[in-house]
Amino acid sequence: MIFLSQSEGPFSFSSSYRTIILSLFVVLYCHENEAALVLPNNETIPAIFVFGDSIVDPGNNNNLQTIAKGNFLPYGRDFEGGPTGRFSNGKVPSDLIAEEFGVKELLPAYLDPNLQLQDLLTGVSFASGAAGYDPITAQIANVLSMSDQLELFKQYISKIKSAVGEEKAATIISKGIYIVCCGSNDVASNYFAIPIRRTHYHINSYSDFTASYASKFLQELYGLGARRIGLLGLPPIGCVPSQRTIGGGKNRDCYDDENQLALLYNAKLSAVIDSLKTVLNFPGTKLIFLDIYYPLLSLIQNPAKYGFEVANKGCCGTGLIEASIFCNPLSIPLTCKDASKYVFWDGYHPSQKAYQILTPTIINMHLSEFF
Repeated sequence: MIFLSQSEGPFSFSSSYRTIILSLFVVLYCHENEAALVLPNNETIPAIFVFGDSIVDPGNNNNLQTIAKGNFLPYGRDFEGGPTGRFSNGKVPSDLIAEEFGVKELLPAYLDPNLQLQDLLTGVSFASGAAGYDPITAQIANVLSMSDQLELFKQYISKIKSAVGEEKAATIISKGIYIVCCGSNDVASNYFAIPIRRTHYHINSYSDFTASYASKFLQELYGLGARRIGLLGLPPIGCVPSQRTIGGGKNRDCYDDENQLALLYNAKLSAVIDSLKTVLNFPGTKLIFLDIYYPLLSLIQNPAKYGFEVANKGCCGTGLIEASIFCNPLSIPLTCKDASKYVFWDGYHPSQKAYQILTPTIINMHLSEFF
């Protein structure tokens, strides 16, 4: 299949894939009982800041006029307190990243009306489900664009400066960890879903186009004081349940065209990081490309090895297409009893268990690069 070609990825498939599988096994075996990571030089991370889409949105879309929401059952079914706007049955990667770095157990949404000062000082997520680097992607769903998220971050900076002063605020901003997770919606909800971009761009030129917006975003984030930035690549988006149903034919194979664009996109994002390293060189600056494509692909192709039973359908409803408002209380009678047996919670988003395997794997693989 196209998305397994050694020549497509930014690194050698065979050796890197074996390394990833080994890392996943190690995490699966020993991470459950571990505390937070021991950071290099015994550093303490003051805050975590996250930008992007539904993978890391803990509820910023709740009060937006959009169909991209998850603040109702069965979302949050396994989350203490029930639905919060997280697009999963439980925790999402933004929570697990904050936990991994020893900051706090949950990373709240910046637009949560119940935020306290301490919540702000230790970091928040600005992510908005259905967002993309391409500005049209957020417009389609009427959600926060990446530019909107930066504006909220500027507002955040003003708030903490007023609360704790310029010096402490500057330390929080410069020493915090920043994670950017975006791009999948550009592929699945924009380029292959509507004709606007396809009429003007081939997949190669579209990946250039979106990567240019990613570069602009990272430069602006750096300009606001961010110094430790991890940029997540795209997953094998053509292998998520809904995209198998839409483009995988009668056998619901992976939608190869989407995976091909995801790999091209990742190569361009990785190149953006390499290029920016040469120009964004203020002391302490760390720019890291974080691959999610192959780690998630390993779970999808080898579910039983990680304790899963189902990888081609989601837990919610029929598991074939439902996501966001289509995974709703009416879906509950058809929803699986045990989401931990499923790689995917709904037609688009992984389950909490999948995230609990993937997140520490990726952080551990790149931990030293943040310091």
